[in-house]
Amino acid sequence: MTLDYDVCVAVNYYTPYVSGLTEVARVVAEGLAARGRRVAVVAAQHDPSSPPREVLSGVDVYRTPVTATINRGLVSPSFPATVRRIARRSRVLHLHLPMLEAGLIATRLPTPIVSTYHIDLWLPPGLVARAATAAVAVSARYALRRSAAVVVNSDDQAAHSQLWPVLETARREAISAPCLDRSGGRPSYRETGGPHIGFLGRIVADKGLEYLLSAFDQIGDPEARLLIGGDYLTVAGTSVIDRIRAAADRDPRIRILGLLRGQQIADFYASIDAFALPSVAESFGIAQAEAMMCGVPSVTTDLPGGRYPVVATGMGLVVPPRSPSHLLTALLDVLTWPSSRRAEGASRARDLFGLAGCLDRYAALFDSVAAAPAPAPAP
Repeated sequence: MTLDYDVCVAVNYYTPYVSGLTEVARVVAEGLAARGRRVAVVAAQHDPSSPPREVLSGVDVYRTPVTATINRGLVSPSFPATVRRIARRSRVLHLHLPMLEAGLIATRLPTPIVSTYHIDLWLPPGLVARAATAAVAVSARYALRRSAAVVVNSDDQAAHSQLWPVLETARREAISAPCLDRSGGRPSYRETGGPHIGFLGRIVADKGLEYLLSAFDQIGDPEARLLIGGDYLTVAGTSVIDRIRAAADRDPRIRILGLLRGQQIADFYASIDAFALPSVAESFGIAQAEAMMCGVPSVTTDLPGGRYPVVATGMGLVVPPRSPSHLLTALLDVLTWPSSRRAEGASRARDLFGLAGCLDRYAALFDSVAAAPAPAPAP
């Protein structure tokens, strides 16, 4: 049978939505398409204005209608069947987990599966959240057992996952999230000669922004600035932008930049002296790795996976979660780092997290899986 695609990518959210998970799916899909691979993406139509079918940067994108949204979850009844239909026309299915539908999609699918397991699902506490988290874990466990290979951002992330018993025995590849070289930006967001601290990411509870606000409040320098960039209008789950706005009303040194794209992101990194990622749940942190690649050290929390970019490169400091005092001390430390130390860290970060190396490893893995004999069904 002639196959239409080399890779079918299945992900709940896809561009124009922005998150670390979505960006991994998009950057890998578009990067492989640019190398001549035939790539399809199947996602739920989270934005009704997005067309159900289009070609974006050489990638065929299929979107299925959404009938409801529950917390971060999209209810799209036709999503699993559409993924399976396109996957059967592809050499490899690339599943992005966690995904509630993953187990159903993986059942008796003849196409070999490569699953990227990004993170254990984290939701704000509540009865519905506990039920949803448990259901997603069961589905992910089933899909992982039926995957020919599993990608994780780091072994540190995998070893501390609730699904480690499955990940430990899988054909596991540690491939960091693909990061773009954003160097060469203009410091257009810089306002003073004082220290500029930046955060870039979704403005949601799991990013721990209240701890960053508390730490910054203890910096007395009137020339200091806190630049907070990221989406808060279309994020899955509950945005915490009201807390950020309240803090900005009290402190005129705080800037809310909103969603940044393209050149704006490069300009953001060029405008800051330190990056802060105070998350309470994190698997890698693409923004912090890209900041490092631009010579900006990151202060991040001591979470499996989330701490990996700092630990692997030495380009920053790791602090306990939910601790404004430790966050403040570490930020004041990295702000004093000389340019030579920053340049050395940037070089290590580019070597470890650069896009080309990531795409090489994904391409080789997909080829290996596609060429291998079909394994016996997993129990």
